[in-house]
Amino acid sequence: MRYPQIKTVLPGPRAAELIAVDREFVSPSYTRIYPLVAESAQGLWITDPDGNVFLDFTAGIAVCATGHCHPHVVEAVQRQVGRLLHMSGTDFYYTPQIHLARKLTSLATGAGPRKVYFGNSGAEAVEAAFKLARWHTRRELNLAFFGAFHGRTMGALSLTASKTIQKKHYNPLVPGITHVPYPYCYRCPHNLCYPSCGIACVTWIEDTLFRTTVPPEEVAAIFVEPIQGEGGYIVPPPEFHRELFRVARNYGILYVADEVQSGMGRTGKMFAMEHFSVAPDILALAKGIASGLPLGATLARSRIMDWEAGSHASTFGGNPVSCQAALATIELLENGLMENAAQRGQQLKAGLEELQEIYEPIGDVRGLGLMVGMELVKDRETKERAGEWRDALIQAAFRKGLLLLGCGQNTIRFCPALTVSAREVSVCLEILESVLRELF
Repeated sequence: MRYPQIKTVLPGPRAAELIAVDREFVSPSYTRIYPLVAESAQGLWITDPDGNVFLDFTAGIAVCATGHCHPHVVEAVQRQVGRLLHMSGTDFYYTPQIHLARKLTSLATGAGPRKVYFGNSGAEAVEAAFKLARWHTRRELNLAFFGAFHGRTMGALSLTASKTIQKKHYNPLVPGITHVPYPYCYRCPHNLCYPSCGIACVTWIEDTLFRTTVPPEEVAAIFVEPIQGEGGYIVPPPEFHRELFRVARNYGILYVADEVQSGMGRTGKMFAMEHFSVAPDILALAKGIASGLPLGATLARSRIMDWEAGSHASTFGGNPVSCQAALATIELLENGLMENAAQRGQQLKAGLEELQEIYEPIGDVRGLGLMVGMELVKDRETKERAGEWRDALIQAAFRKGLLLLGCGQNTIRFCPALTVSAREVSVCLEILESVLRELF
């Protein structure tokens, strides 16, 4: 029956002292949502230096899939640390990397063999996919979506279309990328309604974009998130990916799914694209893949991953400690955590929908598994965005010991560890309702 314990004004004296040092010596480019200093953590519970205990529904931005410091993952890491820390997977062979590559390829849906490239992060996984698509197709153009977040390295940033601050002063970026509207049915960019829209977000690409400005035979790949993450936890219509995949196939365009946030069991399936019955040509993976250790993976069909030795590599990519953490993580996902994500996700979504019936500012609740978004609006008819209300709610929840994050302009994301219990979901909903009651 654990509950958050807030013993001091936030931040407490010790946390405040550390934050002051951080401000003096750490880059100001980091986004600090609220003054949390994480000292230790177990499961979904984080303790700060002053002894305040928080319920974490962020999982380190969907990274700690198995919860903080899961004993099975910790044991795997400790075992590997005593054997080998590094020898560069670029020039030599790692046993854990080989085993993980074989395991990841066995998880991919669709016919045909696969191969894996290892990096250190989601941005690197996308960057590798970007380069691989160009290498394999010898084409220079690419499509991506408004609202997308693919990373902050220059190639991944060029594909990103989330916030202008992320690109400010970094132009020129990689050329040849065209952004198109994502199927945001709550705010349809074509001012249509599903299902009578006929999936216009896809037909527009083929009927207008490819006919007027972008020669499809010059497009290397379509980069798409199965469910948009930073864009607002937006779930597209069931037919969207199948129709978009059909268009890609018609023109020999590669289908690249950025599963950095949606993958590794978060939606109740290993990869979110499984919900849409599409087997992409390339998958970009990271975040929850190694339960908090840095690791990224680019998983592609073998016939596509045809680049030559030396054409792309990463000194630290596929580090043996991270690979062992990933193997332990996948074992836990396959032995109950994906099912728990589906069940607890249903509980969470149902609870948010009940709150939606009571509180007018909750305009939309959406999600799959434990990737759930709650969008706040000032008026349900006009759907005027309530970004400042969203921010105020997150701050108020923090003061009560519940850690949340935003996404999009006015949405709160719920992405707890896949180990979350029914009781912990209930505690989250209790605190959330108390904040809603105070604010609205």
